[in-house]
Amino acid sequence: MAEAMQGNAGACFDLGIALASGKCSRDDLLEAHKWFTLASLRGYGPATRSRNAVAWQMTSADQAIAHRRARTAQLSAQLFS
Repeated sequence: MAEAMQGNAGACFDLGIALASGKCSRDDLLEAHKWFTLASLRGYGPATRSRNAVAWQMTSADQAIAHRRARTAQLSAQLFS
């Protein structure tokens, strides 16, 4: 998780996979979507497909929440780097 928090795209993707493969509670899906988005923004191609697959299981409102979480995480990483 530390590597994902530091912006490693592969680690972000792996964390998204772990969350999406778990119990798939609402919060797991929100977090998986967030990490897939962050990996995708860093150029990790498979993350986009995985994010889209997770999105099919979410409401549009939950997708919006996940996008906000990703933006917040991205901004935080930029501020503290």
